[in-house]
Amino acid sequence: MIRSLIALSLLAISSAAAAAPGDDIYARPGLLASARDGARLNLVCLGQGSPAVVFDSGFTDWAPAWAVVQPRIAQFTRACSYDRAGSGFSGPAPLPRTSERIATELHDALRSAGIAGPYILVGHAFGSLNIRTFADLFPSDVAGLVLVDGDAGDVDTPANRENDDKGLLGYVPRLKTCRDAIASGNATFSLPAPPGRPPRMCAQQFFRGLPDAEWSAELNAKLLDIAQHKVALWDAVMSEAGQEPADEIWLQKHRRSLGRTPIRILTSGNHGIGHLEKPPPMSLDQLKYEYDRALAQSRWLSLSSDAKQIFVSKSGEYIQFDQPDVVVDTVREVWDKARTKH
Repeated sequence: MIRSLIALSLLAISSAAAAAPGDDIYARPGLLASARDGARLNLVCLGQGSPAVVFDSGFTDWAPAWAVVQPRIAQFTRACSYDRAGSGFSGPAPLPRTSERIATELHDALRSAGIAGPYILVGHAFGSLNIRTFADLFPSDVAGLVLVDGDAGDVDTPANRENDDKGLLGYVPRLKTCRDAIASGNATFSLPAPPGRPPRMCAQQFFRGLPDAEWSAELNAKLLDIAQHKVALWDAVMSEAGQEPADEIWLQKHRRSLGRTPIRILTSGNHGIGHLEKPPPMSLDQLKYEYDRALAQSRWLSLSSDAKQIFVSKSGEYIQFDQPDVVVDTVREVWDKARTKH
């Protein structure tokens, strides 16, 4: 275990050269804003201008997922990322962690923090469920949506949705084993590794895997520390995973047209793949998987008369890391459109 920790430390230190400039802002609390249900959300806001851009991150992620693109977007407007309740520097909040609750808490927190709408909402993967729920609940507070390789279970085929939900729910017992170990003080607990893979501490499974070469040693160390000691993080992640099938049904039932609100759909060529250097073997099954996800995401085009799907074929699921220019340019285009309308 000591050797593993030394190796992790060396990797974290070597990552500093490739780190996002100034990413230490994500290694400490920003602005804590309250929601009506008692949640206190940590907001990291940069820049000035309106409409503000608000980011929601993927499953097992929080604000640092936007460390590469947020400072660049803050050069032309206010840009705010945040930690969902329980994660990062945000406090715990009531369970279950449904997308409806998450979206309402975010809406409350933005108002508590004095960040006026309407907002351009940017959601990655699981975060896309939350921002689309936000748009259904508070359409007048939405100036645009950017869906970054979003989870599309609500518009996928029943067979694909059932398969994805089964895999996600099957992951919850593993999360609970890790959660119970962390709660008992075993910060370096590891689950058995799949054949041919090295052992990895439970806390390393957040984001694309910790440490990440995109981040500085300081940020990697803080993220690992949070994942090793914050039980509320594990409770929140387990609840989010358990609620996702119901979140998809909620979106189906509450689907509404967003009129002319600009919507941009960024579709990667490698959905669900965090690191491009470790792609799954190419096969007909894999090609069908990617085709089905792209087709499902295309069904969001009907949400607005100003919707476009942009294919980012040379990117993994984390387009904001693999091709950040695409994310920045897309947000800028939506921001320019929204600014002229308001």
